Amino acid sequence: MVDPRLTKLTDVLVNYSTNVQKGENVLIEAMGIDTPLVKELVKAVQQAGGHPYVNLRDHSVLRQLLLEGTEDQLRTWAEIDQFQMEKMQAHIIVVGGQNLSELSDVPSDKMGLYASLYRQVVASTTLTKKWVVLRYPSSSMAQLANMSTEAFEDFYFDVCTMDYAKMSMAMAPLKELMDKTDRVKITGPGTELMFSIKGIGAVACDGIYNIPDGEVFSAPVRDSVNGVITFNTPSPYQGFTYENVRLEFTDGKIVKATANDTERINKIFDTDEGARYVGEFAIGFHPFIREPMKDILFDEKIDGSFHITPGRCYDVANNGNKSSIHWDMVMIQRPECGGGEIWFDDRLIRKDGLFIIPELEQLNPVNLK
Repeated sequence: MVDPRLTKLTDVLVNYSTNVQKGENVLIEAMGIDTPLVKELVKAVQQAGGHPYVNLRDHSVLRQLLLEGTEDQLRTWAEIDQFQMEKMQAHIIVVGGQNLSELSDVPSDKMGLYASLYRQVVASTTLTKKWVVLRYPSSSMAQLANMSTEAFEDFYFDVCTMDYAKMSMAMAPLKELMDKTDRVKITGPGTELMFSIKGIGAVACDGIYNIPDGEVFSAPVRDSVNGVITFNTPSPYQGFTYENVRLEFTDGKIVKATANDTERINKIFDTDEGARYVGEFAIGFHPFIREPMKDILFDEKIDGSFHITPGRCYDVANNGNKSSIHWDMVMIQRPECGGGEIWFDDRLIRKDGLFIIPELEQLNPVNLK
């Protein structure tokens, strides 16, 4: 018997996020998950009149491919996948797996090669399609969230099947405000950061491209970031979890970076010239996501959080920064996490994780749930 929560989830992905239409080709790409969800997705696409295509992938196989992969091999791999995606009108990506650190022993040069040759080529095609990315639950995710497997499943389906249409309406005033904002100031423990987002524009993320969702993002003017930020959540990247990350900025550039592995984090920031500049600034407000669980699709939407992203910007909020990395780093500003403030043009808009101006109060959890 199919879990009815799966049916509700596939309905969100197929009929809301990608809005599959009759005759459309839909690529379902599943990494490290069991088949029941994939089967339900295939059914839902067929019921919508679409044509489903499926790629089943595995993290341990990916690890082996990368360990011995050559540049020519990765380039050919990316070209093959790009050819396939050019035939699609929609792309549903579901990522699971039991081991967060499966790729942790892949050498950094191989991970960098994979990022630059494969991910960028695929992303350039994906940006022209309807697409959505979903992280699927596992016992390891429950463990990272410090929850029982059953409790985590309940939490997961509450998060992923909430009323995203309601959220979309509530976030519209924040997008409008960010569109016309120039100066941003962020304060908190170990943090005093200032930058401009003038002329960049903002994007509301309401379940169309990510599930879960719940953020509005923009990007700093590339050379405008100055000050220091000290992150209070774990930050996994390329198979390693960084903690106590502290970044100092001068005229947009990370001039000093420290963490629990300072040498390793600086190697990432030395990947290319754009890796030491910021490509995204976003405010998160998903009412059901409260604690970090070392999964960025969840952590970047934490209620009362924001994130700063060293590396590549998005075309839809383009500050001109190009890089093979895109690393979302999250800070929570609720009181139990140390508090903090966000100011737009000398106006305090959020304090200790709660929006305090009338037009944004609908984004606070008491109103959004």
